[in-house]
Amino acid sequence: MRASLCSYHWASHVAYVSSGRVIGLSKLNRLVQYFAKRPQVQERLTNQIGEELKKVLGTEDVAVIIDAKHLCVSSRGVKDDTSATVTSYYGGVFNDLERRKELYQYINNSNGAV
Repeated sequence: MRASLCSYHWASHVAYVSSGRVIGLSKLNRLVQYFAKRPQVQERLTNQIGEELKKVLGTEDVAVIIDAKHLCVSSRGVKDDTSATVTSYYGGVFNDLERRKELYQYINNSNGAV
């Protein structure tokens, strides 16, 4: 699989259930940016963030969702500026469908309250 040099506009959603260890929000942003700086495909990026969070936080209970609009799709080829690609990584309790539903409720609710 070749790494993509396509630029894209994206939003990431990161969730975890603490095993007693927490990190600051800025550390989460730094972690995401660290992996995002490299040319790569979105699926690998999502998985790398999830795996690293599991190590850093000492928990399997991690979820990462990336929603991206790719420039290569909107400006070349099909020229579709309405499509987006969503990739996800789920570990631990987030493998449970009810927990995922709860996560998506948080993401879809603009103020974070459910």
